[in-house]
Amino acid sequence: MDLHGLPSNAINFKYKKLNAHTMGLCLTYHVNLKLSTRQTAHALEEVHGIKISHTMVANYALTAAAVIKPFVDNFDYKPSNILSADETYIKVKGVRHYVWIVMDACKRSILGYQVSDSRDVGPCILTMRMAFEKFKEFPNKALRFIADGYSAYPLASQQCKLNNDWDFDVTQVIGLTNDDAVSTEFRWVKQTVERLNRTFKSSYRVTCGYGSEDGALYGVSLWVAYYNFLRPHPYNYWKPLNELEMLEKAGNMPAKWQMLIYLGQQTILNMQKNKAS
Repeated sequence: MDLHGLPSNAINFKYKKLNAHTMGLCLTYHVNLKLSTRQTAHALEEVHGIKISHTMVANYALTAAAVIKPFVDNFDYKPSNILSADETYIKVKGVRHYVWIVMDACKRSILGYQVSDSRDVGPCILTMRMAFEKFKEFPNKALRFIADGYSAYPLASQQCKLNNDWDFDVTQVIGLTNDDAVSTEFRWVKQTVERLNRTFKSSYRVTCGYGSEDGALYGVSLWVAYYNFLRPHPYNYWKPLNELEMLEKAGNMPAKWQMLIYLGQQTILNMQKNKAS
C-alpha cells in the first residue's frame, strides 16, 4: 500500500503469516472492547489460537487509523446548528497533553478533534475549523456554539471570523449549577460533550498514556471512527450514529473494520486524483 502521509511505524497490508481478518480482530478487541495491546495479543492467542505480538497489534492500529482518518474527516455528517466543544487531558510520554473535541449536540457525531501539548488558542482554532468545514453552507448567526468559560473559544471565534468570514457567537456555560438564564438553557448541551469525554476516557485509560504525539492523534482518530460509525448508541436506538449500507452488509465487527479501511483507501485515492488534476 503505497500511500503518502503514513506514520513511520505503519505497515503494509500484504500479509505473510496473518490475514485481514486477524487485523479486524485486533481492532475489535483493542478499540471496541477497550483492551490494551498486550491484552489483545493474549486474547487472540487464548481464544483464537493466533500468535501475534503486542507490537504488531499496535502497528495494525496505527496503520488502520492513518488510512481510516481521511474518510472520517471528510464524511458528510450533515451537522445541525447546535455544536458543543470541550477539552480533556491525556498523557504522552508522561507529559500532559490535551484532546480538543467539537461535537454535534443533536446528532452526537464528533465533527472536530485535535491533540496538542498546550491549552493555547491555536489547537482550539484548528478543531473549530475542522468542525465548521463539515457545513456545506455555514449558518453564521444561526449557529449555537456552546463551550465552557475558557477564554480560548471566544478568541478562536474572532480568528474564524477574520480569516474565514464565519460570523457566529460563542455561548459559554460557566460553573456546575444553573445560576443564570444562559446556563439553564444550554446546560444540557454542555453535559452532552462532558459525557462524551467520559466515554473517551474509559477507552484511553487502558493505554496508560501514549508514546508519541502522532500515536496519540492516531489513537484518538481510531476511537472517533469507532464512535461515529461502529458504536451502538442508545440515542439512535442502539444503532451507529452514521449508518452505512456497506457496513450493514458486513457479517461481523472485524469485517466492518475492514470495510472502513477500504473506504479510507478510496477516500485517499480520490484525494490524490483531485490533487493531481
